[in-house]
Amino acid sequence: MRGMDILRRNTDYALRAMVHLAVHHGNVPVSTRTVAQEQDMPYQLACKLMQKLHDAKLVESCMGPKGGFRLSKKPSQINVLQVIETIQGPIRLNRCLLGRDVCPRQNGCPIRPRLAQLQESIGAYLTGITLAELARTVGTAKKRRSRKVKEEARNG
Repeated sequence: MRGMDILRRNTDYALRAMVHLAVHHGNVPVSTRTVAQEQDMPYQLACKLMQKLHDAKLVESCMGPKGGFRLSKKPSQINVLQVIETIQGPIRLNRCLLGRDVCPRQNGCPIRPRLAQLQESIGAYLTGITLAELARTVGTAKKRRSRKVKEEARNG
């Protein structure tokens, strides 16, 4: 049995691209081709995702030979939920959470309040994760890998 993905593949790619930009925040803009190559995503898809992120004002484009994209705000000011909603729209666990007139049974439904609580918790959790936090995690992982490679080289 195959499960349901809450985050779509394009959203995963967009999150990886945004973390990549967060890691390089404060440096020169990063080209879409570089993001695509370093994050193992198709270039054409990377172009479409960067355009959506640009339209949502999460990234800004820089023209010229050394142009590309950079975050439009500090990494600490952009959270995971913003990126998710930009690419795939709001996360909803069930149609009944979309509005009052979706289900005729929602007033007496024992499940709806629990789903609404879970929905709220997911939103709060994702809002609490910033690109700055994720970029720090990437930096820590790179340092660990680098140390491991050096140790292996010494131990031959």
